Amino acid sequence: MKHLVVLTGAGMSAESGIKTFRDADGLWEGHDVMEVATPEGFHANPELVLDFYNQRRRQLLEVEPNPAHFDLAELEKHFKVTIITQNIDDLHERAGSSNVIHLHGELLKVRSTYDKSDIQQWTNDLCLGDLCPKGHQLRPHIVWFGEDVPMIEKAMDICATADKLLIIGTSMQVYPAAGLMHYIPQQTPTYLIDPKPNIESKENLTVIAERATVGMKMFISYFNF
Repeated sequence: MKHLVVLTGAGMSAESGIKTFRDADGLWEGHDVMEVATPEGFHANPELVLDFYNQRRRQLLEVEPNPAHFDLAELEKHFKVTIITQNIDDLHERAGSSNVIHLHGELLKVRSTYDKSDIQQWTNDLCLGDLCPKGHQLRPHIVWFGEDVPMIEKAMDICATADKLLIIGTSMQVYPAAGLMHYIPQQTPTYLIDPKPNIESKENLTVIAERATVGMKMFISYFNF
């Protein structure tokens, strides 16, 4: 079975009602990202940061996967599919995708501020005083600016085995995720679904300048399943 590697970003979940990570003015839901998405911001005002992610978590639990998520899950009938996502939502999993790597963490998980490996599922609000078993404050299981991306090496290894590459809803301009393109075998057919594509033209590249739900239908139509 051919290996389809899929790189997804904010545009994948936008049609489910999930706001994109950063607006053009550098704000995320009205907040300076340095206040809510850095270790320094958490240290300076942990209550603000916890409240920010509590709002995101509540929003996530109110939305559903969109047709593009379900179409992607259906492709597992025809390909070995690995999804490498920059998104922190669980919409790929809820739609039925079975092999998802989250580069930037997961909103429905928290971890100990003392032990990075102490990770647990979390669907309620996270508050000051919510502690790990060793008595340390819990924090969102999110990769903040300035922190290591623990899944990036695994993602590089996966990209090196791609027979086809599909990119959905991400400009692939932000590192380290953007660097994954360098690990795709040179002749691999690549498909980009994005309403405002911003990618260097290259051999074997097919651009589908549509939003995710429309673009996924077009992508599927290229194959005679």
